[in-house]
Amino acid sequence: MGQNVLLSSTVDIDFMIHGVLKYELFGQELWITTTHICLFIVLMIIIGFAVLANRAMKRATEVPGGFQNVVELIVEMLDGMVGSTMGKNAKKFRNYIGTVFIFILISNLSGLLGLRPPTADYGVTMPLGVLTFVIVHYMQFKCQKPKDIWAGMCSPLPPWLPIWFPINVISEVAVPISLSLRLFANILSGTVMMALIYGLLKWIAIGWPAALHVYFDIFSGAIQTYVFCMLTMTYINNAIDSD
Repeated sequence: MGQNVLLSSTVDIDFMIHGVLKYELFGQELWITTTHICLFIVLMIIIGFAVLANRAMKRATEVPGGFQNVVELIVEMLDGMVGSTMGKNAKKFRNYIGTVFIFILISNLSGLLGLRPPTADYGVTMPLGVLTFVIVHYMQFKCQKPKDIWAGMCSPLPPWLPIWFPINVISEVAVPISLSLRLFANILSGTVMMALIYGLLKWIAIGWPAALHVYFDIFSGAIQTYVFCMLTMTYINNAIDSD
């Protein structure tokens, strides 16, 4: 009896990914899900902002005002963040880090629009982690000598005693997993919490959940965006600078 009451009280709680449109491709059944739709909306917001920013900067004045001032402030903040962390390497990666930062931040904030944040889907965060992993090791093989890479993989023991090599390989493979899981788990937890609040307290969840949205969507979303980008920059810097 208690179980039935519990099930009936949570029937409206929904934080899962749902299929919206089914189609076939090369004989395989595929779905357009709520994540795809939310991701499309987020990308349209970013592209729309980029188009408006491009037009504003083409008509830029010496004394910025209005939308131009907002664009310049965002660019300066992102350049400052990348420059303070990556130093001389900042110029090569500021566009990539800036793009990732904006994408993750808007995705995390999309919960304020009533969307299910795309970053609450591991299928979105895992490719971001893998992309960082690929860039890190590309820069490592580009900027370091093979003997230095081998010595690093055998550290803290000498290169001729590779006892720690398997452990260091596991730690390297864990980089994209830890990056993606950290972002995914934190955003999903906020999505689940808000779904539970609206599902269990739907008649009294009026007004006051806005304070929780401030924490889960804005504060936590911004923190997780910063952490992901900061770790990405640190990994890339370590791969470039072998000393």
